Amino acid sequence: MTKQILLTLVALVTASSLSLADSAPEASAQDTKKMIQNNFVETAQKGVKLSGYIDSGYSYNFTGSGNQSQVNGRFGSDTAQRGDFNLYAAKIAIEKALTSANKAQAGFRTDIMLGEDASYFLNRSAGQLSNTNNNSNSLFLEQAYVEIRAPVGNGWDFKVGKFVSILGYEVMERPANMNTTFGLLFNVMPLYYTGVLSSYKFDDYLDAKLGVVNGSNSDNNTTTNPNGSDGVALLAALNVTAPGGNANWSNNFQYSTGNDNNTSVSLTQNSNFTSSSVSANVSAYTVIYNTWGNWAPKFANDKLLLAFNALLGNTSGSGSAGGTGGDTNVNSCWYGAGAYAKYQFSDWFSLCSRGEYLGSNNSYAFGNQGKTSTSYSHVTGDNLWEYTLTAGFNVIDNLLIRAEYRMDWGSNIYNTADGYSNGSQSGGPAYYAGAEVVYSF
Repeated sequence: MTKQILLTLVALVTASSLSLADSAPEASAQDTKKMIQNNFVETAQKGVKLSGYIDSGYSYNFTGSGNQSQVNGRFGSDTAQRGDFNLYAAKIAIEKALTSANKAQAGFRTDIMLGEDASYFLNRSAGQLSNTNNNSNSLFLEQAYVEIRAPVGNGWDFKVGKFVSILGYEVMERPANMNTTFGLLFNVMPLYYTGVLSSYKFDDYLDAKLGVVNGSNSDNNTTTNPNGSDGVALLAALNVTAPGGNANWSNNFQYSTGNDNNTSVSLTQNSNFTSSSVSANVSAYTVIYNTWGNWAPKFANDKLLLAFNALLGNTSGSGSAGGTGGDTNVNSCWYGAGAYAKYQFSDWFSLCSRGEYLGSNNSYAFGNQGKTSTSYSHVTGDNLWEYTLTAGFNVIDNLLIRAEYRMDWGSNIYNTADGYSNGSQSGGPAYYAGAEVVYSF
């Protein structure tokens, strides 16, 4: 028995591959999965699979100097000053997936990520200021849930535990996205939840999700109001698949009964308090609607993939702060849209393009924009734009190499001084170039 236990542990540590089916929207991950979907080793326990990848690269920002050079709207590990080598992520996933049989059954999934991206997922708001927050030794538990199927109708599935967000076209795994860097909309999307999510497939064309969670981007309840009442976030999704399976349209909704930690920064950094050090006591609600879709035209013989992503969010309520801050109203609306295109020229070469816009009526969704060393003032009419071009090379089995060029511009997009608006600001453009190497095992 002891020998069998040791063999099982060795198998779990050494056997691995990449399978992103439950950690990424089907559309954004499908091309990566074509390359690696058959590369897994089953563990000693039948049906349990171990998967993973190593993702590293080099990034160079042509704008700014010093450790605090940044571009607002870019994800933390994409704001490095000048040249920087990156260990984006080392990921391992252990899963026992449900079968296609419509019967009572159970499974599980656990995703663990280490690396610089893990550091930013843990400290998302702090990571906006500079790349000095990078720590490749950081450990991030992306998912850990039990999955249950009830034989009701066509089969009613439940996830209980921690799971990734249902919103957004891009996902936390860089290799599963069309581009290496994360987009503007990803940077203000919820990342993960802790709670219960149910899903039901009505037929081959229509499926839906409903969930109740603590809130987003936190393992604990982030929607508790100042009066001590317990808050929740409600999730809903409706996905439509075209006949033939070459097009999808996904509609996703989140409502939080309190001020939810669902953007890249905390409210205390961006509200209109006048004190340089305040702690807000906020009573608010948050609503987010996201829609995305993709289309692979049949005339292109699976070589062309077109996609879109759109977002509308609003937080409304009131707050109070200590010191000289006083009371304030909390009212912020942010919105954006993006378009994607990928063309597979050959088995080993592809080219991807992404263009995005993100706007807001104030600085709530834009990190430190409008923030000075002595005030947290709102900024009216914030706008960010970006365009990214990515070349992908599948030169060897399980090995993906990508080269990328990106341009960002808009309202006060970068800062090279102290992280505040009294530093060096510009409307851009700010340029980025980088390379990425991914090995799935």
